[in-house]
Amino acid sequence: MSFRERAMVPEPEFESYYGRPILKQPTWKTPDVPLYLFLGGLAGASAVLAEGAALTGRPALEKVARLAAAGGAAGGTVALVHDLGRPERFLNMLRVIKPTSPLSVGSFILAPFGALAGAAAASQVTGVLPRLGRLAGAGAAALGPPLATYTAALVANTAVPAWHEAHRELPFVFAGSGAQAAGGLAMMLVPTDQAGPARRMALGGAAVEILAAEGILKKGLVAEPYDQGRPGKLMKVARFATAAAAAATVVGGRSRVLSALAGATYLTASLATRFGVFEAGLESARDPKYVVVPQKERLARKQTGGAAAHTAG
Repeated sequence: MSFRERAMVPEPEFESYYGRPILKQPTWKTPDVPLYLFLGGLAGASAVLAEGAALTGRPALEKVARLAAAGGAAGGTVALVHDLGRPERFLNMLRVIKPTSPLSVGSFILAPFGALAGAAAASQVTGVLPRLGRLAGAGAAALGPPLATYTAALVANTAVPAWHEAHRELPFVFAGSGAQAAGGLAMMLVPTDQAGPARRMALGGAAVEILAAEGILKKGLVAEPYDQGRPGKLMKVARFATAAAAAATVVGGRSRVLSALAGATYLTASLATRFGVFEAGLESARDPKYVVVPQKERLARKQTGGAAAHTAG
């Protein structure tokens, strides 16, 4: 077949019966769920930052991070309950734990984290029961990393192509994003002489998120939703804001103005990342090609592997 003949073959169009999507799109609401993802990361990383501040004698940083952990958990719970529609639906998830369900496990992380972070923040502000407050803060810090990352397992455990195919990278994206948010908020509100750990957390989170997000973009077809349309714009904003904030952190040193600007930019980047990842998943569920092509590629690899094994045998 000549090149002219091959060029005349039209590009395949991927359709489903009656024009309906192959996958049922997630019914999760916007902005409830992206905000829940963002606030969970902020709260979890803030709890870790607060405990570090307590151990190193940085009371201003500890206070801001304790309040951020408690406020993020409360706000995330409100967003989750609003998405579910009725508060009792969240309470029903706490009746039985299902280890195979990320949503069930996540509920048993969020509920105790919120209680512990709230108790630690209340003790920090009022000065009442300081030892119990410190113990509660340590418990919240232990649950912080799982809270910041379990939502990645939650979305990756679905059949949505853009989320499922990125199951290895998303926990790192979410961890880095949460660290940026926590560090950035503290950089905005804490005196620079106590904000050193916040700067380091934000910079580390920025590096982790950039590397993990670049890994997603190398995944071929299923990476398209992260690089095109509205989700692509959000992810580009996140990458640019992350790089700009990191540069300002390094160059600005202990400048109060640059520290606050960098902190606000970190928060913007983290928020854009959560909305970008969420929108990319919805976009991949709408277009049948993101379901059909990867399935065909996996089937072809299995057939090739089976044929090779048969030949070797």
